[in-house]
Amino acid sequence: MDRERPLLRVDYPRSNDAVVDVLIGGQYGSEGKGNIVGHIAPEYDLLIRVGGPNAGHQVYAEPSPEKYFHLPSGTQRAPNAKLLLGPGAVIYPPKLLQEISEHEVSKGRLTIDPQAMIITDADRKEEQDNYGSISSTAQGVGVASARKMTGRSDYKQDKSKFLARDCPDLAPYIGSARKLIADAIVQGKRILLEGTQGTSLSLHHGPYPHVTTRDTSVSGCLADAGIAPSNVRKIIMVCRTYPIRVGGPSGDMDYEVDMQTIHERSRIPLDELKRVETTTTTKRARRIAEFDWVQLKDSVQLNGPTDIALTFVDYFGVENRDAYRFEQLTEETISFVEEIERVSGRPVSLLSTDFNWRNVIDRRAW
Repeated sequence: MDRERPLLRVDYPRSNDAVVDVLIGGQYGSEGKGNIVGHIAPEYDLLIRVGGPNAGHQVYAEPSPEKYFHLPSGTQRAPNAKLLLGPGAVIYPPKLLQEISEHEVSKGRLTIDPQAMIITDADRKEEQDNYGSISSTAQGVGVASARKMTGRSDYKQDKSKFLARDCPDLAPYIGSARKLIADAIVQGKRILLEGTQGTSLSLHHGPYPHVTTRDTSVSGCLADAGIAPSNVRKIIMVCRTYPIRVGGPSGDMDYEVDMQTIHERSRIPLDELKRVETTTTTKRARRIAEFDWVQLKDSVQLNGPTDIALTFVDYFGVENRDAYRFEQLTEETISFVEEIERVSGRPVSLLSTDFNWRNVIDRRAW
């Protein structure tokens, strides 16, 4: 009688291992995601970021803010956490290597999936020359992403301008995202997946053609990282009190107002508002608008958040910067938060009242 072949034991993640929390933007980006990530990052063992350097996230630090274009925004705040750039990431190697050096990230701490796409200088130039009509950040992300889809035949002739696994400068960091994530889930490690940009810039769900080159919803972020939906525990959707879009021909935005109006309502100095409301990546002035309730409902439907983080709460009154508990906020602000919770059916669990660690009001029950 034939002997039975031994079974190979594989520790696949179980479907009920919900250890992944996802943070995404609910508007047009620049919602203040970086500082919210900085606040909660010390609670996690693995930090994952998707997207590319067309989105810059800022985290509070002294004497000047930390800026992240590739690395997860909790890199400094959670120094013991592993870092991962997933297979859907788009990387400009010179900029990433500069970030790695600036934040003193060791080779053993950062993993880059071999399937991540790289950006070339030619990609950046093509975007600069041809995509100004939609206010592209000209970081080369769109052209590189398109080449990943359309250049599969060319890959056999010239691998040097395609994947991270073919870039010698990134070789010390190359490793399997799938294995790293699976091992972390099996071990019960806490994972934070940080999305970039905002839901209303999604290639599929945003107001085309004024969109980015990927799906920025929770579903897109999970696909870019390689995480199953059943592993998700919490989804935090970040929204501003006044949504913004980058200046220039970047698409329509309902209920647009000017900075003078925000100054008069909030009593924040006008010069400060203009300084703050510039984009991290391109330094362009931002356009600003009233809160859009239809946008909120659409983003809730697309993302299914468990929690909402509300930022720029001081725009309802500079005195909110002195609030360190929810009940210390102005009556107008409390009423606004209650209306968000009523419309969305989700709790507003985190509120940012200023760009400072002490100015995040944490109402989470988890």
